[in-house]
Amino acid sequence: MANETMQESAAYRAAQALIAEVEKVVVGKHTEIVLLVTAMFAGGHVLIEDVPGVGKTSLAAALARAAGLDFRRAQFTPDVMASDITGFNLYNRSTEKFEFREGLVMCNILLADEINRASPKTQSSLLEAMEENRVTVDGTTYDVPDPFMVIATQNPSGYVGTYPLPEAQLDRFAVRLSMGYPTEAEEVEILENRRGRNPIERVAAVTNVDTIREIRAAVSAVRLDTAVCRYIVHLVQATRKNRSLSLGASPRASIMLMRLAQAYAFLRGRDFVIPDDVAFVFAPAVAHRLVLSQEARLNRTSPKEILAEIVRSAPVPYQAEAKESAAKKA
Repeated sequence: MANETMQESAAYRAAQALIAEVEKVVVGKHTEIVLLVTAMFAGGHVLIEDVPGVGKTSLAAALARAAGLDFRRAQFTPDVMASDITGFNLYNRSTEKFEFREGLVMCNILLADEINRASPKTQSSLLEAMEENRVTVDGTTYDVPDPFMVIATQNPSGYVGTYPLPEAQLDRFAVRLSMGYPTEAEEVEILENRRGRNPIERVAAVTNVDTIREIRAAVSAVRLDTAVCRYIVHLVQATRKNRSLSLGASPRASIMLMRLAQAYAFLRGRDFVIPDDVAFVFAPAVAHRLVLSQEARLNRTSPKEILAEIVRSAPVPYQAEAKESAAKKA
């Protein structure tokens, strides 16, 4: 009955409509779209890492348009300054006072395009906004709009003119996605969609600021048993003990993993979290927070392989009880 109530709610229907609207633009990337929307509902930020031209910017723009939110795009080139992002004080000679000029961060969704091409100082200008939903300029604090989300894109490390994001900044992103190349059939569909006008022009706003706030409130009310909390902590703690990792996930990762699991459970039409929800978001939420050991790098071991092994070896809540119950019935 609880499931029927959730699936019949206006918030749930709006969330599903949002996913369907974004899929009008981004072909064949259902999982990536779901993860992006999951992060939005969890109050997190997203880093999309991949080669140029695979739809990173289109995905962010389509989400903003479908969500009906204020959207700004910042092209992070080497000459972009931190004040362009956060804002700055400008002296007004007529009033003889300094006036605040807001930066690009004053919006609902900020697309930080090619974030790793900007200088480390400009990259770090987003830290306070991403963590505390505010910016401080010359000692004065200004709140950013609510809701607020950063969707950053970056080219893989090692590309010409890139500055690797520091671990402290990577830890602020709830999820890291990789788009990947489309299949042959998907690429044909992309070409057909582009024959006329840009498909993003067909995207309609199916939610607004108030709807997103309502959905986030519904997500925060999704139930999480203590056993599932222990499961989350066990998975995160395992990254700190793994010999293939020189840096494991932080407590911030545990908190975000919990929120993402709640948001994903909501999208699945449930008002409670199950272990499968945690397992689904575990790698996207944690992989970018890890630092491989020297030996793991030499062996070309990927963080996703390590995380997959952690999930496989972790005891799953309720599994023992289910087996015991089945044995009794038999």
